[in-house]
Amino acid sequence: MKFELPLPLYKKLTVTFRVEPGCLGPEGAAHIKGFCKHAKKMVVALDSDFIRWVIIPRYDKSLPETEYKTNGKRLNQQQAALYLSAFNKNLDDFEAHLDEQLTHLIDSYLGR
Repeated sequence: MKFELPLPLYKKLTVTFRVEPGCLGPEGAAHIKGFCKHAKKMVVALDSDFIRWVIIPRYDKSLPETEYKTNGKRLNQQQAALYLSAFNKNLDDFEAHLDEQLTHLIDSYLGR
């Protein structure tokens, strides 16, 4: 299937990634909001033709770390994988790349 990129916002896959304050060390709670803003700026261009990024603190551990939505509807893992496959992306590789990028962003944010 061929898509005209960039997709309109309502057709983009919204990827919500919740970052736990503890990822930033013992003082993470004091830095998590600033880090999330920083991370959002750094990943906003990543696959921006079909992805909308939301990076927020994860204060509620009952919420999933990563959540996918499109057109206001939540997608399960299988649906997200199908969506990404339309853009020649594999969900496992996509999530691994995101985790890797966030690790680098944490290190740069903390000056390591």
